Amino acid sequence: METVKFTAMKDGDKEDYDFLTHHEVEYTKGTADRLLTALVSLDESLSGYQITRLGHSLQSATRAERDGADTDWIVSTLLHDIGDIFAPYNHDEYAATILKPFVREQCAWVVEKYGNFQMIYYGEHVGADPHKRDAYKGHPYFDDCATFCERWDQASFDPAYNTLPLDHFRARVHEVFARTPYDPAVIRAGEREPLTA
Repeated sequence: METVKFTAMKDGDKEDYDFLTHHEVEYTKGTADRLLTALVSLDESLSGYQITRLGHSLQSATRAERDGADTDWIVSTLLHDIGDIFAPYNHDEYAATILKPFVREQCAWVVEKYGNFQMIYYGEHVGADPHKRDAYKGHPYFDDCATFCERWDQASFDPAYNTLPLDHFRARVHEVFARTPYDPAVIRAGEREPLTA
């Protein structure tokens, strides 16, 4: 069998869907490599900063690693701007959607919400509410998101910073995306890990 027999999903049978499931599982094994390739594409995305978006992503992840963060934090930080290419108006949500099946809930939530938290730094300059993050006050991950923004994201536009190369993070990205999606032992809903050692 090289393709399914149906032309409308409702006409598929078990053989068709077993065939597709096999192909989908095999395809997912390449997710880490596709994401690493997409990261390189950030070099051609939004400009105007002193470093490229790839440089910013690498610098953010480097800071996270040097702070003693765990793999979930480091990979989430590395990929936090991956959505800049295809979803510039909600790139944070886009990145979180990619990460959500494979990292701790805490990390995915921070990546999903950090755009609102970043307004504290520039909202007043662009006519936006600099206190937009206040809507999340009292959330268990509020302080984590504020720390993520302060230590790793907003500070990572420095061309003089000694940033680690993409190859340094490659094994961690492969480790994360080789996990069983939505594994409760990985997601650890409601649990927190410190951002720094």
